[in-house]
Amino acid sequence: MKVIIFSAPSGAGKTTLVRHILQSGLPLAFSISACTRNMRMCEKHGSDYYFMTVPEFKNHIAQGDFVEWEEVYEGSYYGTLRSEIDRIWATGCHVLFDVDVMGGLKLKEQFGNKALAIFVKTPSVNELERRLINRSTDSAEIIQKRMAKAEYETEFAPQFDHIVVNDCLETAQKETMELVEKFISH
Repeated sequence: MKVIIFSAPSGAGKTTLVRHILQSGLPLAFSISACTRNMRMCEKHGSDYYFMTVPEFKNHIAQGDFVEWEEVYEGSYYGTLRSEIDRIWATGCHVLFDVDVMGGLKLKEQFGNKALAIFVKTPSVNELERRLINRSTDSAEIIQKRMAKAEYETEFAPQFDHIVVNDCLETAQKETMELVEKFISH
């Protein structure tokens, strides 16, 4: 079985691309990440994320339950539980990840040639900021933190197998679908 990793700065559109790929009918299943951030209104525990307290998350770290984990923002932890990958592979599906950039690189390193790592980016910094503002989920202060982090994360794009510029959604969907289909068929 293989893994497909989507990583991007916040607001680049990776989750939209992941949802498109999941609806394609390919033998893929979404890896639900664990996190310590607050649940957003439209999210569900066990479907979008496994929401945990910081002490619960740290206990899983101590137990060695994570394949990868990261303190993405101060006090906000995200990670991939080993049990999640086992759950998906037991169904005969390939694992599809939607993870932060550093987590994506850790997964790529861990799974080697069983992994396809795709970095999604916007055509410009201005476009990324516009998307974050229009999303209306974060304060101006959080958006500025996300913008600063995006500049840093984009430096790692060349370490991924492919970079998809999400300028036109339909084009980005087509490109990612072709990459994933080719990867899982070989």
